[in-house]
Amino acid sequence: MSVTPIRLFGDPVLHRPAEPVADFDAELRQLVTDLTETMRAAGGAGLAAPQIGVGLRVFTWYVDGEVGHLVNPDVAAVGEEVQDGPEGCLSIPDLRYDCRRHLHVVASGWTMHGDPVRVEGSELLARAIQHETDHLDGVLFVDRLADADRAAALAEIQAAEWAGYGSYLPVVKVSPH
Repeated sequence: MSVTPIRLFGDPVLHRPAEPVADFDAELRQLVTDLTETMRAAGGAGLAAPQIGVGLRVFTWYVDGEVGHLVNPDVAAVGEEVQDGPEGCLSIPDLRYDCRRHLHVVASGWTMHGDPVRVEGSELLARAIQHETDHLDGVLFVDRLADADRAAALAEIQAAEWAGYGSYLPVVKVSPH
């Protein structure tokens, strides 16, 4: 297990859609372990593979004492209800804004062992699943904010102590998946 550096806003890997996982092997299991350990060490509710520089469709979550992961997730809203609530991101430290998300979702995908899995989530788990799936699509939560909030968030990011850290060209890990 290893805690891996988290890529920050401005890193191009965060805006690239991730590739589907093809091989459910020891390398994938190590990736899930690394994601889980890094997420827990950072105190996050979720972490997607692109956030540690790996362009694969994998994410982990830690919500209400439950740790889980999904590989190649497919997420659908359940019903019409939405929730507005504070959202943050480990790739955008110390920034929280209200973001609109579906209140209930169902996600299907695979475990790191290649077993099919279905997860139903509401409230915080639904928010985490949607947030992490967005990462796999190259979307950050600030991209979903209303115009005025997005402008305020981008100004905060530009003024942040860590601003510019993610503006380098990353060395993206290449995987046989």
